[in-house]
Amino acid sequence: MKNRLRTLFGPPLSRQIAKTLIAGFDNHYRIFRDTSRQAKQRFESRDWSGELAAIRDRVKFYDERVEETVTILRHEHSAETLADETWQQVKLEFINRLINHKQPELAETFFNSVCCRILHRTYFHNDYIFTRPAISTEFISSYPPTYVSYYPQEHGLKNALAQILQHPGWEIPFENISRDIHNMTQAILRHCGGKWPVPEVNFQIQVLHAPFYRNKTAYLIGRGINGYQDYPFAIVVRHHDTGLFVDTILLESWRISLLFSMSRAYFMVDMEVPSGYVNFLRLIMPNKPRGELYTMLGLGKQGKTMFYRDLFSHLTHSRDQFIIAPGIRGMVMAVFTLPSFPYVFKVIKDPRSIRKEMTPETVKRKYQIVKQIDRVGRMADSLEFSKVSLPRQRFHPEVLAELRTLCSESLEEDEASVVINHLYIERRMTPLNIFLNTADDAATEQAIIEYGNAIREMSQANIFPGDMLWKNFGMTRYGRVVFYDYDEIEYMTDCNFRHIPAPPNPEAEMSGEIWYSVAEKDVFPEEFATFLLGVPRVRAAFLRHHADLLTPEFWQATQDRLRAGHIEDFYPYPQELRFPAQP
Repeated sequence: MKNRLRTLFGPPLSRQIAKTLIAGFDNHYRIFRDTSRQAKQRFESRDWSGELAAIRDRVKFYDERVEETVTILRHEHSAETLADETWQQVKLEFINRLINHKQPELAETFFNSVCCRILHRTYFHNDYIFTRPAISTEFISSYPPTYVSYYPQEHGLKNALAQILQHPGWEIPFENISRDIHNMTQAILRHCGGKWPVPEVNFQIQVLHAPFYRNKTAYLIGRGINGYQDYPFAIVVRHHDTGLFVDTILLESWRISLLFSMSRAYFMVDMEVPSGYVNFLRLIMPNKPRGELYTMLGLGKQGKTMFYRDLFSHLTHSRDQFIIAPGIRGMVMAVFTLPSFPYVFKVIKDPRSIRKEMTPETVKRKYQIVKQIDRVGRMADSLEFSKVSLPRQRFHPEVLAELRTLCSESLEEDEASVVINHLYIERRMTPLNIFLNTADDAATEQAIIEYGNAIREMSQANIFPGDMLWKNFGMTRYGRVVFYDYDEIEYMTDCNFRHIPAPPNPEAEMSGEIWYSVAEKDVFPEEFATFLLGVPRVRAAFLRHHADLLTPEFWQATQDRLRAGHIEDFYPYPQELRFPAQP
């Protein structure tokens, strides 16, 4: 009788909604995976501009599919039908459909995104959404498998390396695979102190099945296992006109970790079971948060979910308060931090509090630009959140006072919580102005070299930073200078770099008033020295290494290359690690 009624009147409401949600997510991941899979063809054909376009477009996929699913649900069901009590049953139905799913953690996050567009934030707890995961991601089977194993004792290490290089099935042959294998074996031998370890019974090499594509490079990532020792590696494959070649092999966990820096573009990787890739990568980089790994695999929403859970776990097990972030306060953002947690939290100020021609919508657009480009290791990525509820007692009174004064339109409060309507979160760095205040001459010289290199590389990626003050750049723990203030960025190709015209007479030069017209996107590089180079030792270091940045010719030449379609080579490892052309 029950089955007959089900046939006559259709499935229960909760089952219909759960089915729509699963279909929405599956459609999203199919499109996401198709785009990632096509990276192999773009690499083979050296379609570098197509790769950049794919990275830019892929960022939008998730929100587009969420909006589609929300629209379908609202079209098919009334507001009363989508009330709060329905969602508890929908969640149970949804969980049932994830038992044999290949991407259950991503599907849970998709469920949350749709649910949060429909329900009020007071329902953002585990009864209605997945504040913690319901389905384990351990031991999900995958075809093809997450990683492939090779056994060098059977046919030798060189043969295993040849198999690894040929496994992706690239249609472009290697220029000189014997040379590449020789270079790799010599690098591995040096890394092992000049003596090969004695092979143990379990000696094997495990390599993730799919290459990691970014910029003009493919990375084969794996680890060697010998007894109780693990040897992580990343083989770097690039193009010559005459074929593929191995540029280097990275053999240190911290260097491989830099490939996954949040200041770089997201990878393209064809993954059936992304949790398998994240779990493998964590074996190589145990200190890298899972959220950052998901983000760097192009799964930014999952990265945000993991980060949010980590944040609230940390809040549970710590006692310090949010404080105003050290450094010069910005004109567009209010910035605070939790000393025990290595991130900063940025809130756009109300329009009346912004002391220049800028709107919140403009700021959001600029931050979105940064997610859609190759950040070339020089621009910090941001996690963007809406309706973030934080415990009120964890805020220092000074922070609350500043937020109420400058960001009241983005703030909601009750007795227990502070809700921020729009929030950006970034890795904390030492502001460059603070670093320079205490640096000795050698450290200052190196920081200035890094600062100028950051500006050069950003310009080659078609980004002009706009506001180049030291306070807008940070020093990472690896000594790398990274830009993090985006409210004035512009595409290089949209700017007009000019010389300052000669004054018509001495009186005009001495008047303090400009004697020439200035359009909206005119830039005068000669002016940079005025506000950057007031400290003599800083000025001397800058002029030794980067004097050309003060001339329009540098910027115009970079524009010419960009407009001609040239895409620069960027290496996330030192030049001295690159292999020579011949053994």
